Amino acid sequence: MAQAPRRKRRVPLLGAIGAVVCLFWLLVAVFGGWLAPHNIGEVVSDNVFDSLSAMYPLGTDYLGRDMLSRILVGARYTVGLALIAAVLASGIGTSFALLAVVSPRWLEGVISRVMDALISIPSKMLALVMVSAFGSSVPLLIATAVLSYCPGSFRIARSLAANIEALEYVQVARTRGEPRWYVACVEILPNMLNPVLTDLGLRFGFIVLLLSGMSFLGLGVQPPDADLGSLVRENIGGLSQGAPALVAPALAIGSLTVAINLLIDSISSRRHRRSGGQ
Repeated sequence: MAQAPRRKRRVPLLGAIGAVVCLFWLLVAVFGGWLAPHNIGEVVSDNVFDSLSAMYPLGTDYLGRDMLSRILVGARYTVGLALIAAVLASGIGTSFALLAVVSPRWLEGVISRVMDALISIPSKMLALVMVSAFGSSVPLLIATAVLSYCPGSFRIARSLAANIEALEYVQVARTRGEPRWYVACVEILPNMLNPVLTDLGLRFGFIVLLLSGMSFLGLGVQPPDADLGSLVRENIGGLSQGAPALVAPALAIGSLTVAINLLIDSISSRRHRRSGGQ
């Protein structure tokens, strides 16, 4: 009896595009400082808001600085800070979720109430309060993003861990007398890792928008350093001219966040089809 031909696994086009764009911005964040043709603060032209040219591929900004160089260097702050904050938020939220699942009821209640209190505060309001109280700095921006998005990671990880904790193999491990840290890290965590990583990608996109919004308000990365959000803010005077100095960083933020969503949607839909097929 002839066997049915196997279906080739095709990578969704939108998912592939998202992965390529995300990889591009990650490489820019790592190597952009070495690839920049000019110093980030160097005035290279007498013409402000200059148009695209062979010498200045993305034009010049409001002071006559090369926008390509500023975007290559600025992406390091946008991608780097968001990635650090997303990893910390997801890691802390997942750790507290595992602790809540294997802890006594009273401790689980305390952790859950604290996270519920934090998640009730809008992220931008919390960021404004933190910056107003302590001033703007890179560590503070990371801490603010972590406080804003850690509770969301906790709730998702807590739901996943609670479902897994009720399964038979986890109960068998408890019956064997395994310590709580073993049950959490060996029995529960590996089986919820894929959804947690997917949530981390979403948090990364949210934090990119949060930090860019703070920089646009002048409360994020401070001069002489700049991220993509502050590049939009400082060149807002070129809006009426449609200056590339304003459009380029805005498109960079948009392409990064859209690419993250395309990639996450592709991963989620593939996992859904795989679980449905089984």
